Amino acid sequence: MNGQTAGAPSSSRVIETNGVRLHVLDCGTGAAPTALMLHGFPEGSYAWQDMAGRLAGAGYRVLVPDQRGYNTSDKPPHVSAYNSEIIARDVLGLIDASGCEQVDLIAHDWGGHMAWWTAARYPQRIRRLAVMNCAHPQVMFRNVLLNPRQTFKSWYVFALQFPWIPEWILGRNRFALMRKMIAWNGDAGPMTSAEAEQYIEAWSRPHAFTSMINWYRAALRTFPLRLDESRIHVPTLLIWGEQDHFLDRALAQQSIAHCDQGRVVYVADASHWVHHEKPDLVARLIRDFLAETSPASPATGR
Repeated sequence: MNGQTAGAPSSSRVIETNGVRLHVLDCGTGAAPTALMLHGFPEGSYAWQDMAGRLAGAGYRVLVPDQRGYNTSDKPPHVSAYNSEIIARDVLGLIDASGCEQVDLIAHDWGGHMAWWTAARYPQRIRRLAVMNCAHPQVMFRNVLLNPRQTFKSWYVFALQFPWIPEWILGRNRFALMRKMIAWNGDAGPMTSAEAEQYIEAWSRPHAFTSMINWYRAALRTFPLRLDESRIHVPTLLIWGEQDHFLDRALAQQSIAHCDQGRVVYVADASHWVHHEKPDLVARLIRDFLAETSPASPATGR
């Protein structure tokens, strides 16, 4: 997270959508093509600052929200408020607030889950979809149940279902376990102490950490758990760090199989945090993909 590209104007504002107020970073110019970037667990809009700056510097307008439950956005108290269908309507409201009929949707982790979900439910509002290290919702659901490798990797999802205990364990010693979990080390080096403090500050806000975990709790406790229509009709790019400790590599190709026009790019020496570890590569892949005028190829590659 090296800050925004010089010359790319930015502002911070609050957008009201679907009954919540979301803090949004608005980069670039209002007349440019618009991209919406969705962060995952346990990050926030700050995790996309560098990438948003790169895209804004390339001529895009970029909206980067703190999703509901995170950082300075609203934090509804009930687990049911973090149902995927409800959050998809947050995303739809952000698209409406952009003033655009369509946006390019870029996302990672839980943000990727919501990007898949939104593209399946509201394909007319998405021009292109770029996801990093997140499986299509139905692929994830099926593999957690039927793929022993993924079931083992997803053990923490079940552990997070307990009330208050995960918050107590993970919050100890200034979130020491959380910081260890997301300690990336890539081309630009490891997470800096300043970046770590930014995460700790966001996690420490009142009700924030419970709200963040409630995304996991809602996934197992509330409906709908599955999409009625699972096909992704918009051109799709899936970037997959192969050293992911949380997701089985097989989920990538299974996810692309749900796409009419999609491809996966594997990054052999990157983990779940591919956007932090390989920012130059990821930025180039995304810029090239968004600039394409023809549909995404169904081929896979590195």
